[in-house]
Amino acid sequence: MGEISRIDLRSDTITLPSPGMRRAIYEAELGDDQYGEDPSVNRLQDEVAHLLGKEAALFLPTGTMADQVALRTLTRPGDSVVVPWGSHVELHETGGAAANAGIQLVRAGDPARRGLYDADDFRQVALAREHMLYPPTTLAWIENTHNRGGGVVFPETDAVAVCSAAREHGAAAFCDGARLLNAAVASGRSAASLAQPFDLVSLALSKGLGAPGGSLLAGPAELIQVTRRHRRMLGGAMRQAGILAAAGRYALEHNVERLAEDHAHARLLADRLAESEAIVLDPALVETNIVVFDLADPAAVADAPAFVAACADRGVLLNAFGPRTIRAVTHLDVDAAACAHAADVMRIVAAGA
Repeated sequence: MGEISRIDLRSDTITLPSPGMRRAIYEAELGDDQYGEDPSVNRLQDEVAHLLGKEAALFLPTGTMADQVALRTLTRPGDSVVVPWGSHVELHETGGAAANAGIQLVRAGDPARRGLYDADDFRQVALAREHMLYPPTTLAWIENTHNRGGGVVFPETDAVAVCSAAREHGAAAFCDGARLLNAAVASGRSAASLAQPFDLVSLALSKGLGAPGGSLLAGPAELIQVTRRHRRMLGGAMRQAGILAAAGRYALEHNVERLAEDHAHARLLADRLAESEAIVLDPALVETNIVVFDLADPAAVADAPAFVAACADRGVLLNAFGPRTIRAVTHLDVDAAACAHAADVMRIVAAGA
């Protein structure tokens, strides 16, 4: 039997560089970024700072490191940080917040709201700065779009209100904007507008933008200088990093507007999946490129891992996000036909056929 042609919907990080991106990498001007002498990195940092309406930006190898550097920059060991339900920093960074920054995470909101919370939610869980017993809350954290929430876009009005409540409390505000450009495209707002209320904001190049790696932090020049030191502490200082930066610059030039295609493909996928009685999914909740759904109970498939394994046997790769929860992510390497076929496979598996 020949090899099955795979449709990989595990993440939007699995894309491969296009020929144009590979050419940009090959032709990249290089220098030693530790000395600030890599022209490709410097251009990328300037471009992202401008894109996000901030004074300066810093290039890092990964989004997880960007989150960890932000924590070390904006908090002190023993502080508490308000985060949304199901946040990446809590569940997908192997405990780095505690190990690297020495802080505690306090959840705001609930699963029904898919990672969204408002200013009142922040005030309810924020801990006093001067209390003799409490770990002081020094940072409000927002994830936009929210991964485990199914790619939901954080409403701009709520983001502004949360940041305002944080400052009233004497706390800073950070946006984990790994997929911020998905939020911008879906909402019709500029990335700078979405980033404006935050002290620091991150942006990933290796998600829907299709670069092989790299993330950035953007904010005031004084804060970015502090992040540079923490990047070094965490081993993120690189040398001829322009090889990756060139890929990121290509991605920003060519792959931002086409994010709308990924969103359309995700809605196509969701519409087809929702036709199955064995799948629990409201397509109206799919705003960007992430589709999170549940297996109906009872169902023909035992659980999410069994469902994922059965789909993989048929050439469709997914991620189990819980005992009966599955995630599929569209990206530039899957077209509408592939998404339609993947949905057909998933419906067959869910029905036990």
